[in-house]
Amino acid sequence: SSNMENDVSFKFHQQLLLISENLVTEDVAALKFLCIDLLHLSKLESVKSAAEIFKLLMAQEYLNAEDTFLLAELLYRIKCHSLLEKLGYTKAKVQKLLPEKGRVSPYRQMLYELSENITNEMLKEITFLLQTHLPKRWITPSPLDLLTLLEKQGLLTKDNVQILEDICGTVSPDLLGIIDCYKKAKGFHPLLNDVYHARTCEISLCLVKFLNLTDKLKCFENILTSEAQNFAIVKAFFFSFLQAMKSYKMDGPHTGFCIIINNVNFNSSQREGSFKDAEQLERVFTWLGLDVRTYTDLTSEGIINLMQTWQHVQDHKDRNCFICCVLSHGNSGAIYGTDDKLVSIRVLTTHFTAKQCPQLAAKPKLFFIQACQGNNIQHPVYVDTDGPTPDLSPMHERVPLSESIPEEADFLLGMATVDGCVSFRHIVEGSWYIQALCSKLQLLVPRGEDILSILTQVNEDVAKRVSSSGTKKQMPQPAYTLRRKFIFPIPMAPPPS
Repeated sequence: SSNMENDVSFKFHQQLLLISENLVTEDVAALKFLCIDLLHLSKLESVKSAAEIFKLLMAQEYLNAEDTFLLAELLYRIKCHSLLEKLGYTKAKVQKLLPEKGRVSPYRQMLYELSENITNEMLKEITFLLQTHLPKRWITPSPLDLLTLLEKQGLLTKDNVQILEDICGTVSPDLLGIIDCYKKAKGFHPLLNDVYHARTCEISLCLVKFLNLTDKLKCFENILTSEAQNFAIVKAFFFSFLQAMKSYKMDGPHTGFCIIINNVNFNSSQREGSFKDAEQLERVFTWLGLDVRTYTDLTSEGIINLMQTWQHVQDHKDRNCFICCVLSHGNSGAIYGTDDKLVSIRVLTTHFTAKQCPQLAAKPKLFFIQACQGNNIQHPVYVDTDGPTPDLSPMHERVPLSESIPEEADFLLGMATVDGCVSFRHIVEGSWYIQALCSKLQLLVPRGEDILSILTQVNEDVAKRVSSSGTKKQMPQPAYTLRRKFIFPIPMAPPPS
């Protein structure tokens, strides 16, 4: 009996460790926030990993091998639905049990939902409005950090959300619907003594909204907070700057085509886990409104022929952009066909210059490459590399990333790794880079983030990952000649996973 108990306990802790390893920094921050009403804030503040949160929950008897529902609820709340199966739950099963067993309060749910809908631009505006309440020299916080601070200062409680109403009403009235739902469910009335003054917010925001809250806004704080006659001066100063910050037009009848080349079966190897990447890319880019086409196991000649075919597609003229994803083995500045022959990445991209493909002239063209860019072969358990086996890797001259994209404008090349290095692929879960890319697109596109901001977060996510041996890391690298911000239209449907 004792051995059985030890076995159950070991398997349970094994489950928790596996779940923890699949949660990134943003997920851990979300879990901490959702647990504030259950655990002491002082203990949560020092937490660095999901495993530490699980340990605190077990110490307070909220979580054990016999009852894992709270963890299932937390994973459901942060939309990590794929991890539910590791606990024996499905999304539908959690939804069914929530009314009876849910532990996260409606108040905490409301705050978290608000944070998920606050874009970076909104956050800068809110930070500006709340500057008198923020510690001096505080770097722009995350929405969750900001909400936690307001709670600490007593400006925000489950019975007093007036400060949220004032801020949201000024910055983004659409967010008021989230607060209204909470208030109606709770059934309380507005407080008479408002802790924040909406009129002050509105006066400040008429300036901030116009300026789009650039990073240089702090330099003009004195102007912004002085007499109203200065508004005309500020407006004139920033007019030309704002014109330069326009985004690519994405309002055409169709978003664009996305082609995926998924090379799995080579003469002497298989890229296990690549189908997971391809499926996830299909789901995410379909959700983003693109017409997705997938091609499996192409030789070097097949890849070039495919580029030539798409180069001459007339329907590009009705599309806003073009995206190409390549999943294969690779070497410096090149990818392998399934015949073990290299194709230069520059050969791929130059098919779509304005001269070669006039239908895509002045439109953004995005290429995402999941492939090694060097020959360092590593074989840790459950981690494979997207490089060729040694006998397939002749001496190959290094190619600077800048030479892989055309010199003309409107190209972006997202590489899974820097030149000369391997990129890692889990043989079940897929590659680090593609999974992080898909995750960040789903999280940040609904917040209105541009592609370069998204890729910066992808870099951070992948850079924090470590192989099972604890010694191997990876750093993605983008290169681009984009002239404007590239922002996907926000889909009406929820993210696919």
